[in-house]
Amino acid sequence: MSGTSEGTGSAADSIRSAPTERHQTVPVMPSSPTRTEPELRDYRAAFNAAHLAMAVVDRSGHVVAANAALAGLLGTEPHVLVEQAAADLVDLGAEARTWQAYQEVLRGRQARLRCTRRLKHPDGQSLWTEVTLGPVPGTRDVLLSVADISDRRDLQARLRHLQMHDPVTRLPNRALFFERLSAALEASSYEQGGTGRIGLCYLDLDGFKAVNDTLGHRVGDRLLTAVAARLTQCADQSGYGRTGGHLVARLGGDEFALLVEDSTGTDQLADLAQSVLAAVQEPFDLAGQRLSVSASIGVVERAAAGTSATGLMQAADTTLYWAKADGKARWTLFDPERNAHRMTRQALTSTLRPAVERGEFELEYQPLVDLESGAVRGVEALVRWNHPQFGMLTPNRFIGIAEEDGSIVQLGRWVLRTACRQARRWQIEQPSDSPVFVSVNVAVRQVWDSDLVGDVAEILAETGLAPQLLQLELTESAVMGSAGRPLQALQALSDMGVRIAIDDFGTGYSNLAYLSRLPVSVLKLDGSFVRGFRYEEGTHPNPADETIVEALVQLAHRLGLTVTAECVETAGQAARLRRVGCDTGQGWLYSRAVAPELIAEMIGTRPGA
Repeated sequence: MSGTSEGTGSAADSIRSAPTERHQTVPVMPSSPTRTEPELRDYRAAFNAAHLAMAVVDRSGHVVAANAALAGLLGTEPHVLVEQAAADLVDLGAEARTWQAYQEVLRGRQARLRCTRRLKHPDGQSLWTEVTLGPVPGTRDVLLSVADISDRRDLQARLRHLQMHDPVTRLPNRALFFERLSAALEASSYEQGGTGRIGLCYLDLDGFKAVNDTLGHRVGDRLLTAVAARLTQCADQSGYGRTGGHLVARLGGDEFALLVEDSTGTDQLADLAQSVLAAVQEPFDLAGQRLSVSASIGVVERAAAGTSATGLMQAADTTLYWAKADGKARWTLFDPERNAHRMTRQALTSTLRPAVERGEFELEYQPLVDLESGAVRGVEALVRWNHPQFGMLTPNRFIGIAEEDGSIVQLGRWVLRTACRQARRWQIEQPSDSPVFVSVNVAVRQVWDSDLVGDVAEILAETGLAPQLLQLELTESAVMGSAGRPLQALQALSDMGVRIAIDDFGTGYSNLAYLSRLPVSVLKLDGSFVRGFRYEEGTHPNPADETIVEALVQLAHRLGLTVTAECVETAGQAARLRRVGCDTGQGWLYSRAVAPELIAEMIGTRPGA
């Protein structure tokens, strides 16, 4: 038996949380005037005839009188209850807190006690009762009343079940899942020899929307019910350390969760996820419809201590996303390092736009060197993000993000203006040397989402840089199939005198036909070609690499294009590139990307010589 309280709230309030004991204290009533004998007889008659089970208890805790309703509730006769301990009749001594409050009422220090007790009838049936004790005015006795609330409790239980279970699959729903998860994460849950760990398989069905759209929601609901049955079977067959140590729930839509309390490690969760994956992939026969589906599963297993329900679900949701992104129909285990990278990416995404306004970006420049003379002919501007939290970041850490969220337009405009201003400064400061051109990378989104031609014209006019000293680099995949606005923009820039270069040439579609119709001035050979020119210890370079590069250089020259080789790291590579006719080289042989003042020192010299 256990003691619980019954408040005055709604049924919904009772459903939301299991009852707990509560004591109510009210002011002690003043003594009543002396009653006449007829009045007392009337009171006794009302007491005996009342449907509410009652007993008068003296200060020692023994029954002085009991009515027929109480006797019937306890399966005995009223006179049998006289002189019995009231606490034994309604189990008030089962809990220390209830017993203490009862003693306070008997001593007159507490006016009233109300609690919920579960009593057992002599015929074996159990019933829930609400027990109330309070003083009898004008006496030293206490009135005990016992109300049968079994029907109310049953109704509350049914309502709670409806509220906490999914109507389609009959599985626990999201509310019950999180209630169970929160309880499982409490430290007290592991005081009885548990492992202190928790695991979660979070899954959704691949392509479930297509089932609903093509076959209808009725078939979709049948599929969900069948999936729920298989998940429950997998959980039951897996076996766990303690009874009730798992929970299968439908969280909504086609999302399900398998919660494992006291998990033994990632191997256990991996085995469970694998069995679930195999079970779901078995065909379903649904009233004449034979369906085959798959699932993606995110798996998380960790110590319960220090883990919150929100944190666990965020990890599971992230891991499920990885499983989807990695190709679906698979399970993926949570990877803290991969998650840290995702969190970093999210942090960069949220701070990228204002970073331009805060001046957190800067440019470094890598020289483009004439392979014949060794002189610096130009530089490539490379943007760096001096992030206040993550330090100096190279473009591969944030350019992709900028292209996705559109901030590349704002950032690209800043890079273009800063690079042109710096190129003009070199020209003014070193008038005796041949002016170097500056090469700036341009994303396709800059062409589509901004007036690139107008921006270039404005910046050139603002900085005073000649159009011939500006080179714009686009990747091969970006210019492939260019038509409409992109092609018009490239043509307008070329007509203006700006040079157009194709970056990473040879790694894209390798369709050479577009070279004859695009206003391209320069091809930049991808570094993978140049690496093949390198002599490794004890080996010789593949002659096919040199043949391919030589053919590309000859083709470019016949089309009136110049060729730049990227990733030149050794003098041997430079010599072979020079021999096949390559025009300029770029790479660590000459210099890494450096600050603009170091470039000024290289102009008029031969870096790497």
